[in-house]
Amino acid sequence: MADDRKQPARGADRRSVDRKANRRGAARLAAVQALYQMDIAGAGINDIFAEFESHWLGGEVEGEKYLPAEAAFFRDIVSGVVRDQARLDPMIDEALSKGWPLKRIDAILRAVLRAGSYELEHRKDVPGRVVVSEYVDVAHAFVEREETGMVNAVLDQIARQFRAEEFARG
Repeated sequence: MADDRKQPARGADRRSVDRKANRRGAARLAAVQALYQMDIAGAGINDIFAEFESHWLGGEVEGEKYLPAEAAFFRDIVSGVVRDQARLDPMIDEALSKGWPLKRIDAILRAVLRAGSYELEHRKDVPGRVVVSEYVDVAHAFVEREETGMVNAVLDQIARQFRAEEFARG
């Protein structure tokens, strides 16, 4: 009997895995955009869910086609950040360089750091290094390389708190 784990997935199985990963990546991007909009415009979570699910998730906005996002994953990240923000923000502040509190960071980077921190704590079904890498990629869509390095460093530090076993040096 062949062991499928020895070979990379092929054909439909591989496409299914890739499609799920792409849908989650799209959900992360949409969640960061939603959190940003909530931070800047003061929009409520129900309004955000309605707007994003009807217009952004898998739709075309301003001429750009967005990948279909995993709606449940999107909702989990946004609602989780809103619920846990009062606890997440001080941890992010602690991980930031001294003299640069979270309130001084651009709103889009606050959204990236909050979403990444939430996922590191609560989404143990996703490997920690994948979470960090995914949010660095999301940050690349909005900011310069120097700032994505800060996102990587902060999320790596937070990952070591929430997932010490995954990030232990071997």
